[in-house]
Amino acid sequence: MSNSESREVDLIKDPGLPAHVHRRTDTDPAAAKRAERQVAILFSLSALGTLLLIFSFIFVSDETFIFIPVMGETNAHQLGLGLGMAIALFCIGAGAIHWAKTLMPDEEIVVQRHEFRSDDEDRADFVKTVKEGAENAGLGRRPLIKRTLGAALGLSGLTPLLLLRDLGPLPGDDLKKTHWKAGTRLVTDPGDRPIRPEDLEVGAVAQTQPEFPEGKERHLEDIAKDAVLLIRMRPEEFNLDSERLSWTHEGIIAFSKICSHMGCAVALYEQTTKHLLCPCHQSTFDVTRAAKVIFGPAARPLPQLAITVDAEGYLVAQAPFTEPVGPSFWGRLS
Repeated sequence: MSNSESREVDLIKDPGLPAHVHRRTDTDPAAAKRAERQVAILFSLSALGTLLLIFSFIFVSDETFIFIPVMGETNAHQLGLGLGMAIALFCIGAGAIHWAKTLMPDEEIVVQRHEFRSDDEDRADFVKTVKEGAENAGLGRRPLIKRTLGAALGLSGLTPLLLLRDLGPLPGDDLKKTHWKAGTRLVTDPGDRPIRPEDLEVGAVAQTQPEFPEGKERHLEDIAKDAVLLIRMRPEEFNLDSERLSWTHEGIIAFSKICSHMGCAVALYEQTTKHLLCPCHQSTFDVTRAAKVIFGPAARPLPQLAITVDAEGYLVAQAPFTEPVGPSFWGRLS
């Protein structure tokens, strides 16, 4: 064989398309009807999932917990939202896929390439083809699918509108206020036990909440704003001005536990350095200098709560916080 012949490459022949294989639903009306019912069931389940989401959002309190094996105590409000959205999205997707695979036309079509810009006649043909495709999809001939699909899509469209409720009502002064006021006792969290100064040794830290009247329920949003850390040091270790020093009691100082950066819980105390550390973004606060920021992204010290003792010797607040707790928000002046 010559070199020229060895360089020749045989052209690959067009293998063409394999013979079309009809689906069972194409030839068996009973199978087609069964597939239609299956698609309708999936769309109906999607609609029920959306209704579960709506019911959980409006009627289930976010303070409601239920016991589920393996998962343990679970927030029913969040569980309903998650399950409802998962069922709604999964079932409408599964229904559309099953519809396409079993009932929509599946003949192979060969389209020759052409330039990207189509002329007006081709565009008109495209619109006509789309309309014919919609007709071939069987919506007109399959009213059960049409009705269940309409219900599923219609209800799922309500979900984003429903969630707009979370944009209101406006908080008013709620972000600026806590339940701390003059004379409010500091109680352990958890436990709700009043604290005396002698309960804390030097170097000890305690998480506290304001004492609530008997019968009043403490909500998560209350805990998020009211949490206060008590830290006991030697009085001579403080580096405070006279006013701030008067807010302490026998070496015990109280700060909001809510980080002034992003609202995380400032939960780590280094006894050697007298520093409070936020574990989220490593903002570090110097306890000896009224929780002044010495590292990290926080822009403000932790608010200090003025404390003293009442007639029975229990630690109480002298007054409310002098500034809002937590991170910045629209309209905050400090």
